[in-house]
Amino acid sequence: MAKYAILSDIHANTDAFSAVLEKCGEEGIDKYICLGDTVGYNAEPSECIEMLRAVKPVAVVKGNHDEYASNDDGSLEGFNPHAKKAVLWTKEQLTQDELEWLAGLPYRATVQGTNMTIVHATLDSPDNWGYIFDAHHATDNFAYQFTQLCFCGHSHVPIAFCKKPISSMTENPIDEIPGWAYDPEEGVFPKDVNEADSLTVSIQTGFKYLFNVGSIGQPRNRDPRASFAIYDSSEKTVTRYRIPYDIASAQRKILAAGLPERLALRLETGN
Repeated sequence: MAKYAILSDIHANTDAFSAVLEKCGEEGIDKYICLGDTVGYNAEPSECIEMLRAVKPVAVVKGNHDEYASNDDGSLEGFNPHAKKAVLWTKEQLTQDELEWLAGLPYRATVQGTNMTIVHATLDSPDNWGYIFDAHHATDNFAYQFTQLCFCGHSHVPIAFCKKPISSMTENPIDEIPGWAYDPEEGVFPKDVNEADSLTVSIQTGFKYLFNVGSIGQPRNRDPRASFAIYDSSEKTVTRYRIPYDIASAQRKILAAGLPERLALRLETGN
């Protein structure tokens, strides 16, 4: 039995990542898992790779920014101009060892000794970089999910679903988990983004769960706080945390690196 920190979309943001790791220390994390995109967008890719490898994660999968930063494909299909510039810049910052480490990551993995599968995008086509935004997309993912829990990232927007067991099957076998995506009242801006908060989901026997844990380094749900989750296998709970961090520091580093200003500005609004 252990506490697992589920980290995703760190995106070269050491300020956000440091705040998350500090919280993990407070919560007594035993093991770390990363859902991909350690690099991209922000200004400290090597530092974030070093920080991640230092906690000796038990499982890491590849994100699309990890993929394109470490391969020879210059087309960067699907990337907007700002993201493309950041990927090309990131390529120049990484050492050969770091590039090889990113290139060697799998697209999906079942975490040994657990009931967890992890993927950056989707289980049905992990290297096509699709998104899960609703129950329809979740249905496709559940068809390929053979463990009770699946954790994903990629969209930078937290959302979660549960699939009921056959014995309790209703007209809607897959439900979105209330509150995980945002505050209980959908679309309401967080009351105080300078404070940390959390939401806990109890894992029920016979149900399957799909959790998008959101982004540490570049949230896009109009909440600028770093988002991550903790799975407690003893208590059978998954808790999502939203942690404030020094956004201004991350913005200064982006601008100093010559990366697009838009990448700095979006951090403070979380979009």
